[in-house]
Amino acid sequence: MSDEAQRLHAIVSGRVQGVNFRYYTMLTANEIGVTGWVRNRIEGTVEVTAEGPRAKLERLLRFLHRGPANARVEDVDIEWGAATGEFEGFHIR
Repeated sequence: MSDEAQRLHAIVSGRVQGVNFRYYTMLTANEIGVTGWVRNRIEGTVEVTAEGPRAKLERLLRFLHRGPANARVEDVDIEWGAATGEFEGFHIR
């Protein structure tokens, strides 16, 4: 597995708004050590863009598939890409 930074873009659907999904995603991302952001989308999904080594992004992705205790994740649509290095830290938008 490469340590070269990559970008993960994910759209998480299910019961993912109003259950602290963004907050716990931010905590998890900061604990893992990846950068980027998370936000709610108008249609009820949560969008995540994160950058870091692939192994760390895979850890974040495992969290996104289950979410916090009150969430019910139905699907995670993901895309992988090249990191841009544009983020400092991980934040809620």
